[in-house]
Amino acid sequence: MAVTGLAAATPATAVPAAPAAPAAGQAPVWVKLAPGVRYRQFGIAASKGPARAHLLSVDLRNPRVSLGLLHPGAVGARASVSSLADGRGAVGAVNGDFFNISETQHPGVEATGAPVGPVIADGVQLKAAVPNGQRFGPALPPGTSTRDVLGVDDEGRARLGRLALDGAVLTPQGKLPLGGLNQYALPVGSVGTFTSDWGVVSRLRATCGTDTDRAAPCSTDTYEVTVRDGRVVEVAAAPGRGAIARGSEVLVGREAGAAALRKLSVGDRVTVRHRLVESRSRAAYRFALGGFPVLRSGAPLPGLDDATAAVRTAAGIADGGARLLLLVLDGAPEFRTGLTVAEVAEVMRDAGAVDAFGLDGGGSSTLVAREPGASAVTVRNHPSGGSERPVPNGIGVFSRVPEVAGG
Repeated sequence: MAVTGLAAATPATAVPAAPAAPAAGQAPVWVKLAPGVRYRQFGIAASKGPARAHLLSVDLRNPRVSLGLLHPGAVGARASVSSLADGRGAVGAVNGDFFNISETQHPGVEATGAPVGPVIADGVQLKAAVPNGQRFGPALPPGTSTRDVLGVDDEGRARLGRLALDGAVLTPQGKLPLGGLNQYALPVGSVGTFTSDWGVVSRLRATCGTDTDRAAPCSTDTYEVTVRDGRVVEVAAAPGRGAIARGSEVLVGREAGAAALRKLSVGDRVTVRHRLVESRSRAAYRFALGGFPVLRSGAPLPGLDDATAAVRTAAGIADGGARLLLLVLDGAPEFRTGLTVAEVAEVMRDAGAVDAFGLDGGGSSTLVAREPGASAVTVRNHPSGGSERPVPNGIGVFSRVPEVAGG
């Protein structure tokens, strides 16, 4: 596999026309979007055919530069990367985690649009990971988990980590372990909680499938309890839908979890506690989102898929977490064969990453950037579906304009 230079793109339309390749040997050209933020594109002679990559380099050592999670305001909601970026004033962005995109195996069940992995935005913990067998996307590399995350810690360094849910429900009958936080899939036999961050979509999907089989039938043994100001205010035989009032939590149980919730009555005191805990360090995250590692300490993970090629999105960490590389492949017909996961790891390493993380691909793969002086971002790659696919989250790149003295 070889990398070949391509001329930097002119400002793109919503679905830009692919620029022609330069003369052989011409180096890829970096375009400065803002202090500490650069963009370029380059060609790749991949195993399944030619591919084109779009790359953002973000220098977190620059005090004007920051990264953050882009999301539509609810866990169970989706929006285009460009609208999310423009809504927050980002100078660049890429799509994020895999998500609950369809429910063909469960007729009558609403797809939630919620992401697979944990979510932290602006330091607020929004969601925990679904069981491994309930994820959407390519097979996980050996030794990885839906709990794996990419994020930026409270010291401003990009890093890979793993976030586990630590939670409990305290009831008059005793303490119940908490199996989920705003998740579209709960472990079999567990109790999960949904907060106002979930949104308005149905909670029924949380009781479908099993820990090892996403397509398994929905449970017929379910129960739901609404808690407000520390007391049970409502119970129901099945999960519902609709907005959850701020300060309230809705507990959903399946199988053994449902049996435990049936012991509660309106008026009972209930306390719900939950937090996401970094299982490998004491890191606290400003933002984090799910995906899966493909490169650690400069080496591709063992067992990466080297056969299935696709349009993909990835993020790479360089310079001890001081630089983040955001890569998206082009989905134009001549490049649509894309890369295997193993090839993505190689490309990220060649670009300078020491650690790298795979994000959602296919029709979700989108990279947007804003030219200096422009009022909005433009899509730099060709989305493989012909237009942007709404996604649950993304990584936003921000550049703070310095204040003018006396202004």
